[in-house]
Amino acid sequence: DLQDRIDIRTVQGNAASPTTLEMAGAADADMIVALTNSDEVNMVACQVAWSLFGTKTKIARIRSEAFARRPEIFVSTEGEPPTELSGFAVDMYVSPEELVTAYIERLIRCPGALQVVDFADGRVRLVGLRAVKGGLLVGQPIRAIRQHIPRVDARVAAIYRSGHSIVPEGDTVIEHNDEVFFIAGTDDIRTVMAEMRKTEDTVKRVVIAGGGNIGLRLAQQIEERYQVKVIERDAARARRISEILRSTVVLHG
Repeated sequence: DLQDRIDIRTVQGNAASPTTLEMAGAADADMIVALTNSDEVNMVACQVAWSLFGTKTKIARIRSEAFARRPEIFVSTEGEPPTELSGFAVDMYVSPEELVTAYIERLIRCPGALQVVDFADGRVRLVGLRAVKGGLLVGQPIRAIRQHIPRVDARVAAIYRSGHSIVPEGDTVIEHNDEVFFIAGTDDIRTVMAEMRKTEDTVKRVVIAGGGNIGLRLAQQIEERYQVKVIERDAARARRISEILRSTVVLHG
């Protein structure tokens, strides 16, 4: 179906099979991205591509938290053959559930933010929010941020106004309803946010609708800091996650 619709070459088979990989051209490939529904197949495919064909870059989709919690089982070869391989040859693994969970957790920690992205191992953050009339910087040029919070190092990276991007300059005036993206140290985020809009109350109680993989992961990560309730439709699943979580209330509904 893919071959007919988007005119690409496709190969049908087990992605972990040396024969299938060879048919797909693994011997000449610079990279393999293993995205099947099976973590185990993805890991073995990367290993086979490295062992047989010396594929330099190997990326695997890993959904299971049991694997993601043990990154030592993945060994980055960085294009050079190691003397001994003590794990699967996976240069980078991507866990969709882990990424989404971390993203939602950052939004919970920064109420009022539209987007939160971590840099430098979480020490620096890029935060996007909507400027609201009443914020100290709204109606003033960007350079005024230095006068308002002189001890905080922050940079406005982008402004979107009525759907259009505006290059931020020192004399650019922040207007009501602008989407402002700024970079600052993680500890200074709320201080800078207060310049753009009235500071929202810190989140204390969280209701998670759905106890699937993401809902469960999120509850596990935040239940120590917030009062959490999980609503799960499946009674058996609700009982299961109530046994896993320590302080979260699980509701079957």
